[in-house]
Amino acid sequence: MRIWGRLIKENRLLKDYTACLDDPSMRRTQKVYAALDEICDAMDLSHPVWLTSNQEDFIRHARTRFNQDNFMESIDFDYLDFYVIEEDSEF
Repeated sequence: MRIWGRLIKENRLLKDYTACLDDPSMRRTQKVYAALDEICDAMDLSHPVWLTSNQEDFIRHARTRFNQDNFMESIDFDYLDFYVIEEDSEF
């Protein structure tokens, strides 16, 4: 599974990072949370809080945005765009 995180400010890309998780013992949800941790650590961000709206967006579209409402600290970007770019293939 590959998940892309992008920091966006005023419709411009500030930073991006792709988390690649290939541990077959992990469930999809565990991989999503691990990817978010990896992306936040790589970009030196505090970890956002998943709100109900984020969970619903991610379930429907495999994508969500974390904005100021999701962070305890002040952020210097508009949002963190977080989405799946490649799912694991099941055989």
